[in-house]
Amino acid sequence: MKIANSQRLQFEMMGQDDAPLFFELDQDPAVMRFINGGRASTMEEVQTHLLPRLKRYTNPDKGWGLWKVSTLDTELACPASYIGWILVRPMDFFSDAPKFNDLELGWRFKQISWGKGYAAEAAKAIMAMLALQADVNYLSAVADEDNLASINIMKKLGMQFIKRDDYSTPNGPEEVVYYQIAV
Repeated sequence: MKIANSQRLQFEMMGQDDAPLFFELDQDPAVMRFINGGRASTMEEVQTHLLPRLKRYTNPDKGWGLWKVSTLDTELACPASYIGWILVRPMDFFSDAPKFNDLELGWRFKQISWGKGYAAEAAKAIMAMLALQADVNYLSAVADEDNLASINIMKKLGMQFIKRDDYSTPNGPEEVVYYQIAV
């Protein structure tokens, strides 16, 4: 699956060779605040946790994986500057009952790009392509209920609040809010 450039952004599927980009993004405590309390990831964690998990759910034909988001806008830096990623995978992928018709969207962006609408713009472009797949009925997202910026993005995407519930993470279940949109 290919994602066409949006007005200000370009997209590319990320892979195992992108460890330096994952590491770079995870060094900002503000970026990591709602992920793990603000602790920077180590390169070892990227290599031994993030990359193996990414490999398990990446399916370029279906658009599953992490989509690298780079800006075409010279406002931040030179053209094609990496600013973050959008996650796509089936909801509950790491459980005994993944929901292949309900795709989870997630995002992580550099602080320099916050408040400029990039995450919503990127997610909308990716959502448009995912919605064309006949076997996809829903697009969902989860967030810590205090992560108002992510919840605002979910609302901008047209997602509606579904529930508060536990969400399975590598560190065990965490309570989150679920948002969803039918496609």
